[in-house]
Order: sequence, then C-alpha cells, then structure tokens
Amino acid sequence: MSGGEVAGILVAVFWAILVSFLAVVLVRLAQVLKATTKLVADVTEQAVPLLADASNTVRSARTQLDRVDAIASDVQEVTSNASALSSTVASTFGGPLVKIAAFGYGVRRALGRTDDAPQKTSRRTRGDGGSRTVIVGRTVPGARRRKQKG
Repeated sequence: MSGGEVAGILVAVFWAILVSFLAVVLVRLAQVLKATTKLVADVTEQAVPLLADASNTVRSARTQLDRVDAIASDVQEVTSNASALSSTVASTFGGPLVKIAAFGYGVRRALGRTDDAPQKTSRRTRGDGGSRTVIVGRTVPGARRRKQKG
C-alpha cells in the first residue's frame, strides 16, 4: 500500500463519519419539525374555540351595554319629569304659602304687642363701669366681648 492509497482510505473514512453525523442531525431536525407541527395543530384546535367564546362574550357585553344605555336614558327622562313637577308645584303653591306665612307672622307680631311703647332691641350695661351691648334674646360669646382695660 502506498501513501496515496492510505490517504484515499483516510479521506473515505472521514467522509463516512461526516455523512453519518449529518444523517443524525437531519433525523433530529425531522423530529423537531414533527413536534412543531403537532404543537401548531394543537394550538389551532384550542384557539378556535377560545376565539368563539371571546366573540360570544363581546356580543353579550354589547347587549348589556345597550340595556344600561336604555336604563340611563329612562333615568334621565324621569329626572327631567321630576324637575318639571317640582317647579310646577313650587309655582302653584309657593306664592300662596308665602303670603299665608307672612300673614301669620304679621298676626303674631300684632297680637304679641300689648303696649304701644316701642320695644327695645338692645341696651348698654355693665356692672364695673364699662359698657357692652346686650341684644335681647341673644348671647354674645366671651371671645367677642371687649377686653377689660386694667
């Protein structure tokens, strides 16, 4: 055997190893592609029903929103009707009730005065020589009183 034949045998052995290595890589790549295809098929099978459910949910939500919109418009109409009713009642009964109340107040004031002298509403008195304003029927808080000069 000569050196050329040995070199040819070595090259043939390396090519056989290289082809075997490439065959193993291609077999594994085929397995990965099969697994990927199966995964995509499973995702597609599960995604279609999920999309159908989501579509049904969106339709249901739209129906409920339409109902809420109808209720809101009804509430707005009732509110405007109540406002119109209260303004009608106020204009119908408000004037006469104010007149009756004013008449009753006038009668009470007239019956409450027994003497013809005018009634005092304020007076100035103080026991220590100073003076302060006293309003009949009303108490002035201590913080509003003048401080005593000493």
